[in-house]
Amino acid sequence: MKFSILPPPVAQPAGRAAALSADERAAVAGKTYVITGASSGFGKGVALELAAMRANVVLAARRTDALDAVAAEATAKGGNALVVTTDVSRQEDVQRLLDAAVARFGRVDVWINNAAVGAIGVFDTVPVEDHARVVDVNLKGLMYGSHVALRQFRKQGAGTLVNMGSVESMIPQAFHASYSVTKAATLALGRALNEELRLTGAASIKVATVLPWAADTPFFTHAANYSGGTPRMPLMDEPGKVVDAIVWVSVHPREELAVGWKAKAAYAGARLSPGLAERLAGNVMHYYQFKTAPPAMLTHGSLHRAMPEGTGVEDGHRQRMARENAARLGD
Repeated sequence: MKFSILPPPVAQPAGRAAALSADERAAVAGKTYVITGASSGFGKGVALELAAMRANVVLAARRTDALDAVAAEATAKGGNALVVTTDVSRQEDVQRLLDAAVARFGRVDVWINNAAVGAIGVFDTVPVEDHARVVDVNLKGLMYGSHVALRQFRKQGAGTLVNMGSVESMIPQAFHASYSVTKAATLALGRALNEELRLTGAASIKVATVLPWAADTPFFTHAANYSGGTPRMPLMDEPGKVVDAIVWVSVHPREELAVGWKAKAAYAGARLSPGLAERLAGNVMHYYQFKTAPPAMLTHGSLHRAMPEGTGVEDGHRQRMARENAARLGD
């Protein structure tokens, strides 16, 4: 299949997975997907959507209880689920995750590097250990997962690696510095790996990078926050469209997939006028995070220790921001 660096020329309905044909949905049945960050957000949504197609889903995250709950839902939908408690920043955990998947299901067809954390605040007010933890999870974890997946795919002769980037892969965001760094690296890694696969003749191995806009998931509940205000982002997407895009690209792999009109506009803006795009993004973020956000306690979030809160696919941040805006305007 030929790769493209442009968003795919197909219609984007409410759900991309709904655009899969009956034959494509049937072909997912019995395939084995490893999903990191599967205890909530996009990872949980993808696991449940694939389980409904009777896929094997290997669920990885730090929160065993939350993973067990996802596994029960996945099984009820008709899939086969395996829980492997995993901290992706630990190389030995990621290797154990691969070994468990292969021992149970014999192979890995798709590996989805979805786990990610963030830290919000002026760069030099965020503790350096929090920046380091973002790099450990988002970049080192991504590389550990990509490494074991590609080695397994070469052994099998085929496979698809899906890495979760962000609109911040293209336009670095003020007050998200370490997160933006890791998401830029995610995009660069995907491009480098695709060149290597081309040059080594591994045409049956695909690497796709998904580039969503900010979505209403528990990511913002789990983020470290040193801004002094509640986490805020403009025009958040509902997470279902991103979940559907991840499932779609696992069946139709392409090098880069921007999800939705806002991410596509950012993708184009980053190429046509990067300086202007960054300036606009910075101004908007400053307004939302420092001018309009109600006060909030400083927190490490879930960076260093998993928290029980935030186990859904969606997390209610759009409704929260609407309430905050109404209170600020006196409505």
